[in-house]
Amino acid sequence: MEKIASNKYVSAIRDGFIAAMPIILFSSLFIMLAYVPNAWGFYWPKGIENNLMIAYNYSMGLLALFVAGTTAKSLTDTKNLDLPKTNQINPVAVIITSEISFIILAISPLKTGVDLTYLGTKGLIAAYLVGCLVPNIYYLCIKNNVTINLPPQVPQNIAQTFKDVIPMFTSVLAFWLVDLGFKTATGVNLPEWIINVLSPVFSASDSYLGLAFIAGAMAFFWFVGVQGPSIVGPAISAIQIVNTAANLKLVQAGQQATHILSVNTADYVMNFGGTGSTFVLGYLMLLFARSKALKATGKAAFIPVSFSVNEPILFGTPIIMNPVFFIPFLLTPILNIWMFKFFVDVLHMNSIMYTMPWTLPGPIGIPVATGFAPLSFVLVALMLSVDALVYFPFMKVYDAQLLTEEAQKAQELVAEGEISPDQALEAEAAAATTDSNELPASEGASTSGTLSKATNVLVLCAGGGTSGILANALNKLAKERNLPLSAAARAYGQDMDLIKDMDLVILAPQMDSQKDNLKKITDKYGVKLVTTTGREYIHLTQDGDDALAFVEAQANV
Repeated sequence: MEKIASNKYVSAIRDGFIAAMPIILFSSLFIMLAYVPNAWGFYWPKGIENNLMIAYNYSMGLLALFVAGTTAKSLTDTKNLDLPKTNQINPVAVIITSEISFIILAISPLKTGVDLTYLGTKGLIAAYLVGCLVPNIYYLCIKNNVTINLPPQVPQNIAQTFKDVIPMFTSVLAFWLVDLGFKTATGVNLPEWIINVLSPVFSASDSYLGLAFIAGAMAFFWFVGVQGPSIVGPAISAIQIVNTAANLKLVQAGQQATHILSVNTADYVMNFGGTGSTFVLGYLMLLFARSKALKATGKAAFIPVSFSVNEPILFGTPIIMNPVFFIPFLLTPILNIWMFKFFVDVLHMNSIMYTMPWTLPGPIGIPVATGFAPLSFVLVALMLSVDALVYFPFMKVYDAQLLTEEAQKAQELVAEGEISPDQALEAEAAAATTDSNELPASEGASTSGTLSKATNVLVLCAGGGTSGILANALNKLAKERNLPLSAAARAYGQDMDLIKDMDLVILAPQMDSQKDNLKKITDKYGVKLVTTTGREYIHLTQDGDDALAFVEAQANV
């Protein structure tokens, strides 16, 4: 599974999708402004509505075109790692060529103009194909020197233009021939043909069984230590976006939004509080745990998990590879998505029609993304109740195990004569705190709080959540102590060009499957890469002093 997650084509699709997320979120703002007031009976005049939709139509309406370019750019960066620094693929040329090639495939002529339907969400799968194929054509041409080479006296910018001509011509010609072949053989263009062929898959993904498989797979992969959404996400991203756009069109036509699987369905329903639907678990630990270790985890996790950043629970409890939590971790996301489908199919609640940031708390995100459907508030209350009922008995079992361990450690201290029986409870608390928070991260690290030189640090995690916490903690201490340290946080695959300007890159454990790919990039620019264990990483996000000591030790090695 790690091999799949780190596959260069899977990574290119995932990173291309991440790069396009600002477009999706931007367009959703105008959609909400245009149509959310409908929930309270207010309708804009048609002229104003049409003007509000301009931003949506020329952003989301061209999404596949942009994704063809972002996917190609991501794969080009990977391909360039295998080429000499003096003979690299021009990423700008690849983006342009990919978009030209995709336009050839996606646009169909009409008597009065052209059909732009498949430049939007319906063309995403074809866009991924173009984005993955064009860089390979360039790679073969550049690697084998199938280019127009000019004398060294010619300025480099002009020489580069001629160097790009043959791979660009080859790519555009190839997709032009593919387009002619498909239209001749099927009567439709490639994006439309793909949608027609995969329509049974789209339908199956909205079934109870299909939804259970998707939700369960994300949780299962995370449980065994592989970041589940990194594997499942690229396979369903096109379906999610297509369904969201289809739901909006249904509502605009005065019908019910009925498609279940969307981007925010995964964010807010399947992963209610993060993969495994752990929203309630942090609060259960905080309120009902008796063991010091589990209560400490609850204190550290309940705020991040409210914003779907659940690594403090996954690694701090831990849940990963913990057999006590196997059943609720897989079962809860499945129950949540089944409840959501029941509300849509049987109670006729509108499904999700907008795309909001994944960090929006689920209890807020579900009503917002469904256009404030009245039943969505009932659904949220039901999900909170059911999730608590599922997780609570398993949490209590694990809590009892930890209590027994803490009591045994306290008794050992008493037996060794290190403490008196009256001090056993205090020793038990200290031992528990050591187990949950004292980590090898800062062993041997300098704690002087000084750096010998200006240091730029980039923290990479799956979604930019925990990496943001760690980077913010480092920047805060650096400012307070006037240290030459600057930290940035990104989701893996986002703004990877930043790496060349960094001194140190810290990779979060949830993206450990990308370690080998990332090392090629850091080695290319002479940047140091540091990986972390799960509990170590979570500790660094919670303790700014140890995080600073950790960075100082790594930067001065």
